[in-house]
Amino acid sequence: MVNQSKPTAAIFGGSFDPPHRGHQNIVEIAIKNLDIDTLLIVPAYLNPFKTSSLADAKQRLKWCHTLFDDIPDVMVDDYEIKEGKSTTTSQSVKYFNRVFDVKYLIIGSDNLSTLTKWHEFKWLNSHIVWVIVTRKGHPVKTNMLRAWKILELDVPVTSTDIRELKDLTYVDKKIKKSVKKTVKGQPSMTTEERIESIVKILDEKKAEEIEVFNLDDADYIADRVVIANSLNLKHTQALFDHLKEGLKPQGEIFLHSDVSDEWIVADLGDILIHIMIPEYRQRYSLETFLSELVENQQKNKEAKNL
Repeated sequence: MVNQSKPTAAIFGGSFDPPHRGHQNIVEIAIKNLDIDTLLIVPAYLNPFKTSSLADAKQRLKWCHTLFDDIPDVMVDDYEIKEGKSTTTSQSVKYFNRVFDVKYLIIGSDNLSTLTKWHEFKWLNSHIVWVIVTRKGHPVKTNMLRAWKILELDVPVTSTDIRELKDLTYVDKKIKKSVKKTVKGQPSMTTEERIESIVKILDEKKAEEIEVFNLDDADYIADRVVIANSLNLKHTQALFDHLKEGLKPQGEIFLHSDVSDEWIVADLGDILIHIMIPEYRQRYSLETFLSELVENQQKNKEAKNL
């Protein structure tokens, strides 16, 4: 009987709380630069060095599948999540070694300062090659490592930045809506009640041609979009200020806002508010684009019911 060698693998583990484009970049670079058959994405049930996470394990696993499943030679595995407890890296490596030859372990350079504290570090160090992803402010010190490779990558955002609402730029569109909802938490009011409050404030402050688009089932970054005309540039800013003042007592959090001379867009997570002068609205016809999204989602629903 001929012995067949195991496929070679690298493990990229972590909380992925939430995963972002930086993680995608790491995966793509690793696939190109490492001699492996499979890259295993292994989201943790709970990081051994943490006591809690923002999103639960089920949600983080779903995000990982959404982001990584379409990348060739990448496999998201729920082993640590199914364990239902904090799982050490050495335990995971031993588990995956049953099927794979786990050759590489991908870590960030920020892990190097505590690496020797990892459970069974000496065993890990003797069995795998460390793949170190550079991170600004965390020097690459490898004197304690037996074998290593460096992946140069400097993504100016972390999952912590996203959780603290410092930067949502690097959140992939495919999961942005659910990430923003998770970060923000559940509002005390229903979506329709919140929309009513927004429309009321805009109407009372003389906004014109207010339209609301329901995009619950559409492939879009928000569930609702509100569009309103301002009278002039000064009125645009005034409407935005009134919204911030009026919605604050209701617990609304403005995650992000883009401001220009003609346009203001406010991001409340699952609701986007566009305020613009009539000329700008006519020029870009945002409502036409959104109307087509709504129409397409209705057609898809009808097709499924046939």
